Amino acid sequence: MVLDLSSGIVSTILIIIGIFLVVFIVFKLGKVILGLIVNIILGFIAILLLNAIFNIGIPWNWLVVVITAVLGLPGVLLVVILKFLGIMLLGLLV
Repeated sequence: MVLDLSSGIVSTILIIIGIFLVVFIVFKLGKVILGLIVNIILGFIAILLLNAIFNIGIPWNWLVVVITAVLGLPGVLLVVILKFLGIMLLGLLV
């Protein structure tokens, strides 16, 4: 038996499968993006709290913002370690 793609039933089934695939991919990407956004927000809040409570003095320069935005909380830990070691990156004291 040969499937006739001009048939209404076959076309409808293929469209429904395509819609389900698109919805599945969008939800999977949405979860990843939402997780990244939460991690970024937690990272920035952590730097604010560290500066406010412990007066660590982490500067708000573009390097700190990029590290925190990309890595989130592990990025904050990296910035704090670099700050205590006095390491300069790209000419900026972290």
